[in-house]
Amino acid sequence: MNNNLNNFNELGFVPIPSSIEKLDLDIVLTNNIKVLYDDNDKALKKICDYFEENFSRFGFKLSTNNEKNCTNVYFTINKDIIKKDESYTMKIDDNGMMLIGRDYRGIFYGVQTLLQLLETTRINNELKIPSMKIEDEPRFQWRGMMLDVGRHMMPLDFIKRCIDITASHKMNIFHWHLTEDQGWRIPIKNFPKLKSIAAFRKETLIGHYNDKPHKFDNSKYGGYYTIKQINEIIEYAKDRHITIIPEIEMPGHATAALSAYPELSCTGGPHESETVWGIHKEVYCAGNEDTFKFLEKVLEEVSKVFPGPYIHIGGDECPKDRWSECEKCQKRILSEKLKDENELQSYFIKRIEKVLLKFNKRLIGWDEILEGGLAPNAVVHSWRGMDGGIEAANAGHEVIMSPTTNVYFDYYQLKDSKNEPLAIGGYLPLSKVYDFEPIPEKIDKSKRHLILGGQANLWTEYIQTPEQAEYMLLPRLCALAETVWSQKDRKNYSSFEVRLSKHLQRLEQKKINYSKNYE
Repeated sequence: MNNNLNNFNELGFVPIPSSIEKLDLDIVLTNNIKVLYDDNDKALKKICDYFEENFSRFGFKLSTNNEKNCTNVYFTINKDIIKKDESYTMKIDDNGMMLIGRDYRGIFYGVQTLLQLLETTRINNELKIPSMKIEDEPRFQWRGMMLDVGRHMMPLDFIKRCIDITASHKMNIFHWHLTEDQGWRIPIKNFPKLKSIAAFRKETLIGHYNDKPHKFDNSKYGGYYTIKQINEIIEYAKDRHITIIPEIEMPGHATAALSAYPELSCTGGPHESETVWGIHKEVYCAGNEDTFKFLEKVLEEVSKVFPGPYIHIGGDECPKDRWSECEKCQKRILSEKLKDENELQSYFIKRIEKVLLKFNKRLIGWDEILEGGLAPNAVVHSWRGMDGGIEAANAGHEVIMSPTTNVYFDYYQLKDSKNEPLAIGGYLPLSKVYDFEPIPEKIDKSKRHLILGGQANLWTEYIQTPEQAEYMLLPRLCALAETVWSQKDRKNYSSFEVRLSKHLQRLEQKKINYSKNYE
């Protein structure tokens, strides 16, 4: 078998498939493509419709039954031939293109490879396609991207565009960060003030947080997504085999919610949605039973809206100042025989986990949820480096890796950031993203299967527009896609750079903004 992937670099596959074998005869591509599949399979038809919609954008035409001069594309599901979920085999020869998937997701990811091939052929103005056999499967089950809309809300069309970008790179998780100190973006029927008050802030910081004195724009900012819009996004993502993971922050990053319901804070307020970034003292009162009643009703509604198996509850950057001064919180520490405020946070998270389990959801939290003791079934999302993830995995918990060092896309892409759009700080070049390895050596070999995968995070304190969000995401998301999809022994940065140059031409064709000055 000729499996030298470098021979196929000019095709620009991103992420690189597991195996590519050159066959004997190239095929001549026609403008007319006929898609053949089981007409009675509605799920397969949806994928075929998606394929047809996308290849038509490249100038190809859907062939009718009467046309003879066409390129045949066959889609089929076969669990006997393809053994691993989300996997596919694609064969291109003089009979046409045959795509076989283990499941519908496998077919969908094979379609991404096929679309990349067709678009590169069109960009190069070529008629011939190399005859080949591709076998491909994902390395990790969690291939994610997080978008924060609490700081700056993004329009619905851009949320869909983000989902399209994510799906086209064979990624399958869209983590939607919906609540923050600066804004609450999902309506809750039981608590109408979350959309009338918590969704808005009176003004927004101008410039960087470190610029002193702080200056503001004196303009009210905010909004929320209606349940109808959220359902539209969920269905859109489902058709692209992406699971939406909502994040509802607690016990910290909750000032916006407390501006609407100050009685749930330790001080009783009054509070306002924050207008500057950073960590803020106001948190949910852990000694108040009404706090847990409120959050249970919120999470019940969120659970009914989002069909996925997980709800992210944040759990990060929760200052303990208010708890240490709060009579109710101190009583809770005594009555529950807790050591300190760290264990009070653990108590808080464990109670919320029980609530989520009632709604058939699993809790995900940032690695601070390890402090004071971890909830039994929680998934740890490690962001402060890899140590939290290593500790959690070695203790037998599932882990998602998102270290700031490799996948925080709100960091600058250039060392010299003078001419770059304003960002939070830090420096994360493309090569550092590509170097990301979600399974550190320090994890016991018997526990490495607990690493679900990796995820990029895009926080939007300094990202106000879709164009800027795309600029920060790309091409770094391409590098992450290869890390979480492609097999470890297939990764090669020199090969990636060649393929990326072709892939960026595709992004330009789709009018997707990306950094052209990446390092």
